[in-house]
This record gives sequence, C-alpha cells and structure tokens, in this order.
Amino acid sequence: MFVVMVWLSNRWVINSTDSQLYKDSSLLPDNEVGLVLGTSPLVSSGKPNPYFRGRMQAAAELFRLGKVRRLVLSGANPDARYNEPKKMREALLELGVPSEAMILDFAGDSTYESVTRAKAVFGLTELTLVTQKYHTYRALFLARKTGVRAVAYQAPIEGLSGPGFRHPPREIFARVAAVFDILVYRVAGE
Repeated sequence: MFVVMVWLSNRWVINSTDSQLYKDSSLLPDNEVGLVLGTSPLVSSGKPNPYFRGRMQAAAELFRLGKVRRLVLSGANPDARYNEPKKMREALLELGVPSEAMILDFAGDSTYESVTRAKAVFGLTELTLVTQKYHTYRALFLARKTGVRAVAYQAPIEGLSGPGFRHPPREIFARVAAVFDILVYRVAGE
C-alpha cells in the first residue's frame, strides 16, 4: 500500500505540472516576478553548490531577458551564520541584477513555505519559479494547488551527472509530503 501511495503521489505531482515547465527561456511566458527557491550556496565539503549556482544563473538570465522584472529570493535563515536569501542576493548582484529588483524572503524554510508566503505575504497570484527540474514539479504543484498561477524555469545543474543528481531520491518522498500538505491545507482551509 505504501509503495502504491508513493507512486500515485509522484505521478499526480509530475503529470499535473509537466506542461508548465520550461527549459528554453525563449518559450517561457513573461511574468512580473520570479520566485527563486533557496538552497545552500556550499555543499558539505565547503565547495560551491552547483544547484545554487545554477539557480542564480537562471534567475539572472531571466531578469536580463526581461522574462521577469523582480525576483523574490526565498530561503532559510535559521541563524546568523546561515542565510540563503542574503547569499542569493550577493550572487545575483555579482551577475548584474540590481538590488532594487530583489526582494528577500527570510522565512522560506521549505518549498511549501516559500510558495505559500509568495501569495500570503507578497500578494503574488502569478509568478515564475526558478529551480532545477526535479524540484520544479513539486514547487509548481504546491503553487497551483494554493491558488498561484505559476510556470517554472528549469535551472541548469552544471558538472553533475547520474540519476541521483538529476532526480534526487529524497524528492520522491518530498512529493508525497507535498500531496499531504495540500490535502491537509484544503481540509484546514475549509
């Protein structure tokens, strides 16, 4: 039963969002705001995180092309030493995105929090999500199920290969949690 629930949850999340995922920026619809989902700038060894670098490059590209005019940088900020939105801002400044085009969300502790805060705190009902392909399905699912019209732009993952990097195993269970979040949210919201 558990395996069936995991499989069905993943199929629902992926199948219901695949048409809103874009790899080619020229095909991506324009939006006023891009929501850049946080991740650590460094891996556990202290080296630069290719996921972080890819998201920042993708966000800067979309801004340069006029696909988005502002960026909400949403990530974790648990203590003075670790601050994803601040690191994203620093990286984007280096990539030529002006400070006034960025809004920092320091309470995006999870994908669910980032997406629901985009609507509840920042009043966004339409946006472009910026993250890697494996993560876009869940982020799109959560956005659309909470009333945000969203599309997603697939950020690159440079220098990594293998199935664990293109589709981390933890994401399979995170999609199940997203389905649970939506079902609980709907019940709580009624």
